[in-house]
Amino acid sequence: QVQLVESGGGLVQPGGSLRLSCVVSGIASINAMGWYRQAPGKERELVADITSGGSTNYADSVKGRFTISRANAKNTVYLQMNGLKPEDTAVYYCHALRVGFGPKRYDYWGQGTQVTVSS
Repeated sequence: QVQLVESGGGLVQPGGSLRLSCVVSGIASINAMGWYRQAPGKERELVADITSGGSTNYADSVKGRFTISRANAKNTVYLQMNGLKPEDTAVYYCHALRVGFGPKRYDYWGQGTQVTVSS
């Protein structure tokens, strides 16, 4: 069974920083990992992702502030969040993508960790 466990969320002042971690177990290979977030009343949105080759993508709203990184051997992904804003408040979810043969696609999700940015 595949498990994704996030940690590192919490309450932080505007302009502060947090570092989220996600540890993946139960899967041998992963094509990409990423972070999504969902605020109350809003749909889940992509924050950042990283491929097995190291290519990264970021939502426009977090470019220059957030950095995603990965420890491939341990299937661990991090999200360093700097210059946090109140609008960053959301539940952050770790995501893993495994692509199989042909059209096969498998998506795995963590339980989420709360990030609250407030003064």
